[in-house]
Amino acid sequence: MHFHVLTLFPDMITQGLNTSITGRSIESGTITLNAVNIRDYTVNKHKKVDDYPYGGGAGMLMQAQPVYDAYRAVMKDIQARGKEKEPRVIYLTPQGTVFKQKMAKELAKEEDIIFLCGHYEGIDERVLEEIVTDYISIGDYVLTGGELPAMVLMDSISRMVPGVLGNQESGDSESHSNYLLEYPQYSRPEEWMGKKVPQVLLSGDHAKVDEWRLEQSLQRTKELRPDLYDKWAAENEEYFIKKAKKEERKRRNELKKQKQKK
Repeated sequence: MHFHVLTLFPDMITQGLNTSITGRSIESGTITLNAVNIRDYTVNKHKKVDDYPYGGGAGMLMQAQPVYDAYRAVMKDIQARGKEKEPRVIYLTPQGTVFKQKMAKELAKEEDIIFLCGHYEGIDERVLEEIVTDYISIGDYVLTGGELPAMVLMDSISRMVPGVLGNQESGDSESHSNYLLEYPQYSRPEEWMGKKVPQVLLSGDHAKVDEWRLEQSLQRTKELRPDLYDKWAAENEEYFIKKAKKEERKRRNELKKQKQKK
């Protein structure tokens, strides 16, 4: 996976991602990071990349020319590797589609992704129309620039790239991977401040552990994110049918045992 970031603050991007899991992945070459300073491509002798917007209004607007030229430089590097497929170009904006885990999985299949980070009051619409393929938001709020959202996306997408996580199952079972929030997890010691690890996790019975984890995920999702719970329930009706049958068998067995005792 090759990440390319068009930004006015390349150091912010590299310093933010050259640590932890993403840092190790960059070091190993599983992912690459190319932070491109848009300011390097301005033709203004004072290195200005912004100007007043036509029609008036508060703030300054990033100009089309340096953004486009920075994009063309990245495209030249991609094409030099013999890649003919046009890469996805993601503009980070509160006007975009809200980022979801499903999108992370989809984007992780790409070989190159270009992130465009706006600043000031945004970017000249004409260059956005020319190069952007996806408009993505990380939430319904406004930030100073697109650098933090770009890092959020890259971190999330990286986790879906084969070889980034030591245990790929870790990425598959995390919250939002299948609409459900992640189940509670515990580590040593078995008892801490009077709180004990659930006995089922100590049983060694993997089937029962999986069943318990799913039940916990369902319960947590139903309480905290009923919208996600409803989506999961709509796609997994068979689960509830099997569960109802199992509970009915259990009830009958208990009644049978009570009659035998009498």
